[in-house]
Amino acid sequence: MTETKTRSPELRLAAGAIGELRQELFHDPFAYRPMGPMRTDGPLTRWMPGRIGAGFAWAPHAMVLLAALITFLAGFASTGNAGVLLSGLLPAGCVAMTLVRPVGAFWISMALTPVTVIVEGGNEPWGPSLFFSHLVVLLVVAARTRPRTAVWMWTFTLVLGLFVEGVVGAGGGTETAAMAVVSAFALLVVSVVQISREAQREVTVQRTVTAVERDRRTLLEERTTIARELHDVVAHHMSVVAIQAEAAPYRVENPPPELEQAFVTIRENAVAALTELRRVLGVVRADDYEAPDAPQPTLADLDRLLANVGEAGLETEKAVTGAVRELPQGVELSAYRIIQEALSNSLRHAPGATARVEIGYVLGGLGLRVVNGPPTAPVKPSPGAGHGITGMRERVAMLNGEMTAEATTEGGYEVTAFIPAQPTASGASGTREASGTREASGTREASGTREASDTREASGTREASDVSDASDASGASGTSRASGISGDSVEQA
Repeated sequence: MTETKTRSPELRLAAGAIGELRQELFHDPFAYRPMGPMRTDGPLTRWMPGRIGAGFAWAPHAMVLLAALITFLAGFASTGNAGVLLSGLLPAGCVAMTLVRPVGAFWISMALTPVTVIVEGGNEPWGPSLFFSHLVVLLVVAARTRPRTAVWMWTFTLVLGLFVEGVVGAGGGTETAAMAVVSAFALLVVSVVQISREAQREVTVQRTVTAVERDRRTLLEERTTIARELHDVVAHHMSVVAIQAEAAPYRVENPPPELEQAFVTIRENAVAALTELRRVLGVVRADDYEAPDAPQPTLADLDRLLANVGEAGLETEKAVTGAVRELPQGVELSAYRIIQEALSNSLRHAPGATARVEIGYVLGGLGLRVVNGPPTAPVKPSPGAGHGITGMRERVAMLNGEMTAEATTEGGYEVTAFIPAQPTASGASGTREASGTREASGTREASGTREASDTREASGTREASDVSDASDASGASGTSRASGISGDSVEQA
């Protein structure tokens, strides 16, 4: 039977510290680790010219090489040509080596201390050049490793100084004390700066993750809102199809059984599609969501919107080009919402400016452009996360359109969008209507009066269901027009 013994927190902490020590200072100490260029996006280097800012990225390398030169000159000045190798050249090489092999440079600098004392027979562990070089090595290695590594290096340096002074008999303890105090203060400063940068880096990463999550949540919210609106549009048209299919047999005197059965099949399929649509798309509704009582807005309500924003202080101008025609309700609704959001942004971010709304009816769809001038009044802080542009992009993307939103050279803002749209259902229904008239003109001409009479007698229910708009048209035209609009709406959804 094996018994599992849990170690105390102190033992786990000590084991973790020893593991980090082994990883940082003993595992492959002479590995090639070149120092990269410094970042140039700081507050100081940001304002420098291009070439100077790019060259400033190598400033730490230049400072290290300058320290190596100072070390060499100090060693040469103190010992001359006789001891320049141990007191000048090798310490300077250790300082320069920190640029490519920092941990190896630390161990070589540590080894130079007893070797120099033994070979030259000095009375102190560190001469002027060796003191300066070892201090530089400690600072550079601490800046390139973890703060805990600086503690280990300081401890090893202190133990080495005490060992050289005690065993070899060099000095009286003053050099080790000076090295301990100066290096402790310098390593503390480097560690604090390093910890501060690491904390700032983690905060930046966390902010980036939070911004991504917020954008993703905003995207889902906007898609939910769009899906709700399109669901209402498609459900309305499918209801019209079902009602018209049910009323169509009463518009023709003595319809054939095949025709009656065809309309019954159309109605059953429409009801089944409506049920499935509500089951699939209805899940996007919130628990407290209530379907709007009023119809969804279209471009026909744009003048009312412009009047409202005009009362709020935004002077607007509208320009319409091309032949105005009826578009699928999903396109009309999305175009209205895009213009509404663009004008709302103009009110919030450009107080006192004027706005221009341009609508272009082209062969392949609908073009929109909303542009406002620069603000003429102080811009107040606007609460919210700024989801308007995201919502507009989602609306355009769901309709396979394109959109741009960018600042203008005059200081204003411009939103342009193109929404592709299928040809209007009225043209296609007119063709089908003419064909149907030629095929069955005798029956429909003879029953025209009776159809109108039957329709008016049974129009009470259909008027309440928004079917009275199509009661004056022929049965085939009404059915084809509703089917065309419904098909467009389903494609847009």
